[in-house]
Amino acid sequence: MKIHVQSRSGKPLGTLTLPNDADVPALKAAYAKQTPSMYVDRQRFYLPAVGGAKPVALGDRATLAAAGVADGGTVVFKDLGPQISWKAVFVLEYLGPLLIFPAFLLGQRAIYGRVTPPGSVAAEHQVALALAWALHYAKREFETLCVHRFSHATMPLGNLAKNCGYYWGFAAAVAYFAMHPLYTPASDAAYISGLVTFYFMEAGNMWCHFKLRALRPAGSTVRRIPMGGPFSYVSCPNYTCEIGAWVAFNVACPTVWGWAFAACGAAQMAVWAAGKHRNYRKEFDGKDGRPLYPRSRKALIPFIW
Repeated sequence: MKIHVQSRSGKPLGTLTLPNDADVPALKAAYAKQTPSMYVDRQRFYLPAVGGAKPVALGDRATLAAAGVADGGTVVFKDLGPQISWKAVFVLEYLGPLLIFPAFLLGQRAIYGRVTPPGSVAAEHQVALALAWALHYAKREFETLCVHRFSHATMPLGNLAKNCGYYWGFAAAVAYFAMHPLYTPASDAAYISGLVTFYFMEAGNMWCHFKLRALRPAGSTVRRIPMGGPFSYVSCPNYTCEIGAWVAFNVACPTVWGWAFAACGAAQMAVWAAGKHRNYRKEFDGKDGRPLYPRSRKALIPFIW
């Protein structure tokens, strides 16, 4: 079958010859071969808009025939711009916080012109807090490299600065005050309970990530219903644990910027949790042999929401 490719403005971009049973990935591979600068991850194809309607994107799982593209048909090409792998994005955005927080502790004299009195309660707290922060991001780097399986290969390169700016900027803001030589430590009860809860939530978060990894075979986008443990109560317990960990960290290390970081992260994760919960319920509706998603399960907060 011959497929004509045009730009969104209607400019012809070439004609591709494909097997009759070709799917969208085959279309992308053929276009990348014809136009090497437009590698597969930069491409998105649409059906031409009809009657003023919005163009319909062609999903990678569809065959061209099933999507309504016949021999001699036309598809519309969109350049998504330079891309970067999600794995590289996560490694870079987490590397900053991993290094920045301890740097403020180790570089106190250079940054503040003085150091926290050695042997003081504040000094002991700062060492433990810097370690907790660094271990959190070391865990994230490990999960990025060894645990997570990404359903999307890349994201636009232009978004990298925004992602890194968020994590690196908050890390510097929180560290500046938490590692300051004049830092006022929390009470012993708040400090101990906060750190214990922080590590408990971190362990729960990692357990959830391993559980989710086991549900998706390598190289696939298969979705299954996660079961057991905190998944019995909420759809996204990994986010619940993440939010709980940062609340606990701020109990042990109260700063305005720390609470702001926790609030921003919680707000974003609440949006993600709502979307994933909605998709789970929509996909697993009990129809046509599909399993029914547990209707008593909440999105993020057990028994509440």
